[in-house]
Amino acid sequence: MKASQLPLGTEKEDPRDAQVVSHSRLSRSGFIKKQSSGFYTFMPLGYMVHRKIEEIIRQKMMQYGAIELHLPVLTPDSLWEQSGRWQKMGPEMMRVQDRHGNFFALAPTHEEAITFLAQQILKSYKSLPINLFQIGNKYRDEIRPRYGLIRGREFVMKDAYSFHIDDASLHETYEKMRNCYRDIFQECGLETIAVEADSGNMGGAGSEEFMVASTIGEETLLLCEDQVTCGYKSNQEKTAYISETTKNDNNGQPVEKVATPGQTTISQVSAFLNSGVENFIKAVIYETESEIAICFIPGNRDLSDVKLKNLVTGLELSLASEEVVKKVTSAEPGYAGPVSLPVMNNQKLKIDKSDKPIVKTVKIFVDQSLEGRKNLVSGANETGFHLKNINEGKDFTACPGVDLVIAGGNDLCPSCKKHRLSETRGIEVGHIFKLGKKYTEALKVEVLGSDGRPHVPTMGCYGIGVGRTLATVVEQNHDEYGIIWPESLSPYKYHLIGLFKKEEEKQPIDDLYEEMLKAGLSVYYDDRNERPGVKFNDADLVGMPWQIIAGKNYVQSGNIELKNRRSQEKTEINREQFLHQFK
Repeated sequence: MKASQLPLGTEKEDPRDAQVVSHSRLSRSGFIKKQSSGFYTFMPLGYMVHRKIEEIIRQKMMQYGAIELHLPVLTPDSLWEQSGRWQKMGPEMMRVQDRHGNFFALAPTHEEAITFLAQQILKSYKSLPINLFQIGNKYRDEIRPRYGLIRGREFVMKDAYSFHIDDASLHETYEKMRNCYRDIFQECGLETIAVEADSGNMGGAGSEEFMVASTIGEETLLLCEDQVTCGYKSNQEKTAYISETTKNDNNGQPVEKVATPGQTTISQVSAFLNSGVENFIKAVIYETESEIAICFIPGNRDLSDVKLKNLVTGLELSLASEEVVKKVTSAEPGYAGPVSLPVMNNQKLKIDKSDKPIVKTVKIFVDQSLEGRKNLVSGANETGFHLKNINEGKDFTACPGVDLVIAGGNDLCPSCKKHRLSETRGIEVGHIFKLGKKYTEALKVEVLGSDGRPHVPTMGCYGIGVGRTLATVVEQNHDEYGIIWPESLSPYKYHLIGLFKKEEEKQPIDDLYEEMLKAGLSVYYDDRNERPGVKFNDADLVGMPWQIIAGKNYVQSGNIELKNRRSQEKTEINREQFLHQFK
């Protein structure tokens, strides 16, 4: 390809909204162009990289036994209603209505669609296991699209779905996909970390994320410091918190009610009573459309919204209103505690609204790390008062407790319980799930088993964001001058830079380009009538692995300068030797 046929279209300045390297480099190099917030056009060179990633994924998936198909982007609302996700997906799911008044989802994912297909084509256990995949567009109405291709509103995803007669078969395919993903990302030149993850609204028994360590990552990863013997790796939202606080066996001191006027936060009461925050019980009250969740956690820890969402029913989780707090604690906000709480677990409570009352179920959760703790401080469920010396097991109970708090760096590893966790940031590029029977049961999929009886298949799901993978490759492969593409993804292997002032000087370089094409070399030829500095800067910016510099010296001696983009090393080599040795 000649630059005169396909101008690079490079820019000197970063886009005004560029916050990360990949967005900056891909935009400045002319690989992508922004259409509107969260929507990008892949220019020819950018699309070449995108297609190479697609092809790596496609070949690896087929190598590991998956079969490619293509599903419609629009999915009828009836399928989402059956799975219970039409409302649960929330405002991120783009919805459209046709001329007949029928609603469709502009698919953010395809579990419902593929399960409906399975209902049509899978009849017997003899058809299982089967792993179907596609590479296609997805849409999510992100409230704040950012970081270019890393979080957009339209993106290409490889999503695969497997169906199995039992969990043993699912586990076998899950392990194959785990190995397949390692191969895919390795061939793309990415170093990934596989971590345990929360399944979110996808559902299922377990999942694993493939993360790329990055300071711009939106996810926090926790890794056991002993990666040789233990090897624990998890997303923070999934990591269990292991308390190391000493638990007393004695009965503790008598409960004492103390006045704390105007002291409503842990830090205020801690200073007022001259007691460390680790000795407090923090009360956090949330509500959904149908439940009120009263959570008690250690005063020096924070509640995990993700862990709480897995314990409650409802679509939207938000901090309880002052009205609700007063209703369930008989006190102003800031004075809630687990002792003498005026409501009980599973109690139905009527909440007055302006139009009509709403009945919600009270759910009380106590973090498991409070078990055995003595002489603690909490709110007294009375405005202006707190309780000292309250004891778990006598004044309130944490049995059975639940894991509610956010684990962090330097906490004890929940796997080996010997070493500390270290903390890093990461970008998710792939996610694999054991979905179980959530969708096959909801859409009433059955196959005839070997015993002659109907069985509901179990499912797996496996996704890779193609554009996000492309952007993450740039995050890991760049320098101050521009992108450094791995050879497996680069639009072209060689970037021929022609330096000439006169037309007679250009012809020998044109001939070199033609010879490279005849030799089967992948080459991009900058034949523009530009200054050398412009061409050198553009070549470093677009980042093809090898630069071939051919100018006056080449015309006179037949020697070219070969530059390795990654190492910046330069070698002078004869044209004949180059054409013979390099492919």
